[in-house]
Amino acid sequence: MTNDWTLTIATANGSGSQSANNILVRSLFRMGLSVAGKNLFPSNIQGLPTWFSIRVSPEGFVGRHEKANLFIAMNPMSFSEDQDKITADGRFIYNSDLNLEVKDDLQVIGIPFRELVKNASPSVKMRKLLTNMVYVGIISELLGLDNKVVEGAIRDQFKNKESAIESNLIAFRSGSNYTKENNLAKDFPFKAKAVPNANDGKILIDGNTASALGLAYGGCSFLAWYPITPSSSLAESLISYSEELKRDKEGKLNFASVQAEDELSAINMVLGAGWAGARAVTATSGPGLSLMAEAAGLSYFSEIPAVIWDVQRAGPSTGLPTRTMQCDIQSAKSLSHGDTEHILLFPSSPKECFQFGQTALDLAEELQSLVIVLSDLDLGMNFWVSDEFEFNKALFKRGKVLSAEDLNQRESFERYKDLDGDGIPYRTLPGTHHVNAAYFTRGTGHAENASYTENPGVFKKLLDRLKKKTETAKSLVPQPVVDYDSSSDVALIAYGSTNYVIPEIRKMLKDKGINTSYLRIKAWPLSQEVDDFIDKHKRTYIIEQNRDGQLAAMINKNTKSILSYDGFPPCPELLAKKILELEKHS
Repeated sequence: MTNDWTLTIATANGSGSQSANNILVRSLFRMGLSVAGKNLFPSNIQGLPTWFSIRVSPEGFVGRHEKANLFIAMNPMSFSEDQDKITADGRFIYNSDLNLEVKDDLQVIGIPFRELVKNASPSVKMRKLLTNMVYVGIISELLGLDNKVVEGAIRDQFKNKESAIESNLIAFRSGSNYTKENNLAKDFPFKAKAVPNANDGKILIDGNTASALGLAYGGCSFLAWYPITPSSSLAESLISYSEELKRDKEGKLNFASVQAEDELSAINMVLGAGWAGARAVTATSGPGLSLMAEAAGLSYFSEIPAVIWDVQRAGPSTGLPTRTMQCDIQSAKSLSHGDTEHILLFPSSPKECFQFGQTALDLAEELQSLVIVLSDLDLGMNFWVSDEFEFNKALFKRGKVLSAEDLNQRESFERYKDLDGDGIPYRTLPGTHHVNAAYFTRGTGHAENASYTENPGVFKKLLDRLKKKTETAKSLVPQPVVDYDSSSDVALIAYGSTNYVIPEIRKMLKDKGINTSYLRIKAWPLSQEVDDFIDKHKRTYIIEQNRDGQLAAMINKNTKSILSYDGFPPCPELLAKKILELEKHS
C-alpha cells in the first residue's frame, strides 16, 4: 500500500509531540504526497490523551478514518482503547517500556524508547520530549521517507536553535538506525514514495494563518479581540502579518489592534472603528459569539460595517473547547434579539479563508452590516495542502460612501433613505467636511433622516427595508458551487470544512451503484439556485457537523440530514454508511 494509508499517533497532551508530528506532515508534503494532519487534542494543558492522525491518499482524500493502518501507541492512559483503532492488516507500534498487555491478534512492533533516547541529551526532561523524535526516525525508516527531507524539516522546525536541532537529529537517527539494525522495515506493507514536483505551486498551511493573511491583504485596519480557543492564533497572526505588510512608504503602521477585556467590548470597538470608516474585524469562537449578540444587533439596525470571524468549536456552553463542529450556524444567522438576519460566509479551505478575508470586509461595507465568517477548529488549526494564494488586486469595495464633493451635488442627505431600491442607504464618514455630512447613528427607532421616532409606520418601513438588504445580498455573496450528475436522483449538500470529505463519500456511494450530484453552499442568504437544485432531485442529503441539522432547518425544504457531532472531524466511511442505509429504504 504505497502512498495510501492512515497513521495515528497516540501521546499525552503537553508531551511535546506536536513538533514531531508536524515534521512528519511537512516531510510527506515535501516528498510530493497528498497529506493532511489532524491534531485531536484535549482542552487541558497537560496529561490527557492526544491523537494525531495523518492521512496520505493518491486520490487526494483527506477525511479522518476511524481506524489506522499504522498506529504508534505512546500513552499508557489510552493504550487499551488504542488497540481497537487499528485495521486488520495494520501494524501497532508501541513503547515496550510501558510493560502493558498487548492483544494477541495484533501485528505489533515493540520499541525500547528509553534506551534509544538516552544519548540524545543529558537532561531527563529533554529526553522525554526527544522520545517523540525517535518515533519520527522509526516511522521514516518503515515508510521509506527521504531522510534528507526529514532532517531538513527538523532544521526548519527548530531554526535558529542549534542545540535543539542537534539533539533532535540525534534522537531521529537513533530511531532510524534501530529500525535498520533490527530489519523492521522488511516486508513492511505501507510505504511512502516520493512524487516529484506533485506539490509544486502548493503550500502547507492552516486555516487561521490563511484567514489572517486574507484579512491583512483585504484591507483590515483594525482588530479588537479577546483570546479564545481556537481563534487566538488567527488574531495573533493578523497582528504579526500586519506589522510587516501594513506600513506606508515612510514606515508608519496603518493598522491598530486592541486586546479587549471581553468579547462584548471587542465587538463594540469594531463597531466604533467601522463607523469611523475602518475595515474592522474581531475573531472569536462560539462562547464569544454569544457574548457579542447585543452589539451584533446594533450593527444590523444602525447599519455599521463589521466582521466577526468565528472559528467554531463544540458547544453548547464551554462544550469541548478543542474539538470541532459546525454548531453556530443558526445562532450566527440571527445573532441578537428581534428580527435580525446577518450575512454568513462558509470557507471550505485555507484558500477560501484567504479569499474571504477581503470578501467579508467588502460585503460588510457594501451592505453596511455585520458579516460573520464561520470557519471551524479543524479547518482553522490543522495543516492542509492548498494551492498558492492569489491576491485580488481589484480595489476594495467601500460601498455607498459620500464624499464632500458628492454632497455638493445633492440637495439633501438622509442617512437611512433607500434611493436605489436595493435597501442600502448612503453614508458619510466622520471627518467629511460638509455641512450636510453629519447624522446621528441610532440603535433606537429612527426615521430616514436619522431622527428619533416611535412612529409604528416608520418603524415597519425601516424593518422592511432592512429585509430588502438581505434580498440584495443574495446576488452579492459568493454563489454555490454545483456539480450535477444528470444520471442521478440523489443529491448531496455541504458547506465549510465538510466539503473535504465529500469526494470520498461520493466515491463510496458510486462504488455501491449510487451516483450523486453535489452542491456546496458558500454563503447565507441562499440564492434561488439552492432551491432549484433540491427540486431537481428526488432525494437530497445535507451533510453537516452539528446535532440538529441547523442548515437543513434554515433551508426548510424536503431534505434529510446526515450528521456528525462527536467533536472529531467527520469520518467519510460513517457518513456514507448512513446514506446507504437510507437509500435502502427509499
